[in-house]
Amino acid sequence: MAGAVVGWNFTSVPETFIILLSIPFAMTGSIWLLWLMGYNLSIAVWVGIIALAGLAAQTGTVMIIYLDEAFHAWQRAGRMKTQHDLFEAITYGAVQRVRPKLMTVSMITLGLVPALWAHGAGAEAIQRIAAPMIRGLITSTILTLEIVPAIYSLWRGRQVEWVKGPKRPKKTWAELSHQFAEWEKQQHSDAQSAG
Repeated sequence: MAGAVVGWNFTSVPETFIILLSIPFAMTGSIWLLWLMGYNLSIAVWVGIIALAGLAAQTGTVMIIYLDEAFHAWQRAGRMKTQHDLFEAITYGAVQRVRPKLMTVSMITLGLVPALWAHGAGAEAIQRIAAPMIRGLITSTILTLEIVPAIYSLWRGRQVEWVKGPKRPKKTWAELSHQFAEWEKQQHSDAQSAG
């Protein structure tokens, strides 16, 4: 069901599979913590796993949106010719997601840690919901920030020319950000003059 909704949203099969690939990465972390804590699969654990799958798909979706935005900005500027241009665009798009992703995961994790150590009525059920989410979010964060851009570059790499020879000098984040802002201003002024 989640695959159908994501596919309907993106209308692109490769992007849908890249997003859905983030779900198993999140599951590996949750399964490890469940095993370490000695929890069996129960309804409460499945509630945590389902919530984790939704969060993993959502963060994968946002990462793809940022990567696509950077890729298409480089294309509109006429700069998407070689793999070096592709890697610049992916770097820009992925780095934009680092801070928001870390903030989201840290706040959710900080909210769930007290539930993991709760005592009293209903604490066992809450612990089993929180356990898969905490560890799954941590592994999902690491793998979404690393694996999704790598797989995206493999997919988009078929659309650019692969050249041999030395790499161009790497640009700093400030240079990439300034370049992207200039392209956006140019596109905005072109749209206003055409309208």
